[in-house]
Amino acid sequence: MAASDPHQAADPEAVKRHPTLFRAIRKRRNPRLRRTDITVTDDAAVKRAVKAASLGNAMEWFDFGIYSYLAVTIGHVFFPSGNETTQLLSSFATFAVAFLVRPLGGMFFGPMGDKVGRKKVLALTMILMAVGTFAIGLIPSHDTIGVWAAVLLIFFRMLQGFSTGGEYGGASTFIAEYAPDKRRGFFGSFLEFGTLAGYVGAAGLVTALYALLNDAQMETWGWRIPFLVAGPLGLVGLYLRLRLDETPAFQKLEGGTAHASEAADGVESTAKGDLAKIFRQYWPTLILCICLVGAYNITDYMLLSYMPTYLSDELGYSETHGLLILLAVMVFLMTIISQVGKLSDRFGRKPLLMAGMLGFLFLSLPAFLLIRVDGILPITIGMLMLGLSLVCMLGTMSAALPALFPTNVRYGSLSVGYNLSASIFGGTTPLVITALISWTGSNLMPAYYAMAAALVGLIAVACMKETAQQPLIGSPPSVETDEEAAELVQSQAPDPKF
Repeated sequence: MAASDPHQAADPEAVKRHPTLFRAIRKRRNPRLRRTDITVTDDAAVKRAVKAASLGNAMEWFDFGIYSYLAVTIGHVFFPSGNETTQLLSSFATFAVAFLVRPLGGMFFGPMGDKVGRKKVLALTMILMAVGTFAIGLIPSHDTIGVWAAVLLIFFRMLQGFSTGGEYGGASTFIAEYAPDKRRGFFGSFLEFGTLAGYVGAAGLVTALYALLNDAQMETWGWRIPFLVAGPLGLVGLYLRLRLDETPAFQKLEGGTAHASEAADGVESTAKGDLAKIFRQYWPTLILCICLVGAYNITDYMLLSYMPTYLSDELGYSETHGLLILLAVMVFLMTIISQVGKLSDRFGRKPLLMAGMLGFLFLSLPAFLLIRVDGILPITIGMLMLGLSLVCMLGTMSAALPALFPTNVRYGSLSVGYNLSASIFGGTTPLVITALISWTGSNLMPAYYAMAAALVGLIAVACMKETAQQPLIGSPPSVETDEEAAELVQSQAPDPKF
């Protein structure tokens, strides 16, 4: 096997006789940074990219949020009357169906995003999501068309899931490739700000409907309103996304204006990511991504999607009661999530992710014991304990995950890994927790499930490399100013690698 270092491959005496030759070989293999290699970001363009990506993410979670918050009502509308638990399980099973097709969407849209561009695919996923959600609001009830109501609901949920398969991987890739290296955590946190904004919008609208309408009105027409609102929201998101330029990293792949050194050229100019290449070459990183996302998704859906149903169906509170408390917790998390992103830039992704996983491991059981106590204050404290643990992951994950993969396969790899994990663990969370409570009779099953997920997450975080303030794999350094670029060139080591 040939040695990677020319000094090891050659006779030491030959190195002494021809120092200039071997120095040239060394420089060719590890070229020094030039000023033109470094991408200087455009602050206005970064903010536009963050806004467009975050709004799309907000719409995605608005769509998923309204379904989970209306799960009890949807169970009554689309599934035959009978046992309440059976109707709820049927509703959550339909919720999970969207996640079963997410990996197919990830495998379709991810490699496409690496071939034709991030912007075009994100616009397409936005259109499909808006169509799927709007259509659900138009489906007749089970009493009107019988079993076809459930069939149509499942079809449009699958369309939602298919489009969502290209959404998170593309949106997080878009922001990560636009943001400067030292502030990727801060800008990435706005993607999850969009997540919380979508949930808050959904929870706020559903809470208002429950407060203003009685059960008969909700089941007849009230539940349709949140789904129909998604149509206009989708058009706004589409308009914002179509106004964006491609990311500098993708422009480099296409022979555009973003500059890179010869070392980056060698990585970035290879053939665009296809599925076979992703599974063959990056399977260890895919497994790491699946474990990280699995732990994150289980805890995320447990708190943000399932909790109102838990409070109403398992503990006997009204739908409005649970939604109002969750709404207050989510608004609080929105106020601090960008600060968590800044902390991840300063101290690293791993410490923040560790803090979140440890929070769920040790605080889940005390939090659910508090939530079971009658009264607004203990429930709020318990949900805040879970929320503060979750925000450590929310504010960090969207910067950590894109940094796992190189530029030429980033969209595809992240879409595949994220959506496989979301399919297996995320969308099934409400269904699994409801079934576990039904089988065991214990209202503490959500806590045990979250603790198991956090344990897997801790192992995954321990195995990942720290990526804060580092260039993305396969991309040149990205800075905010020309002065930073000049300083980076001046301060570089004799033989830098990036």
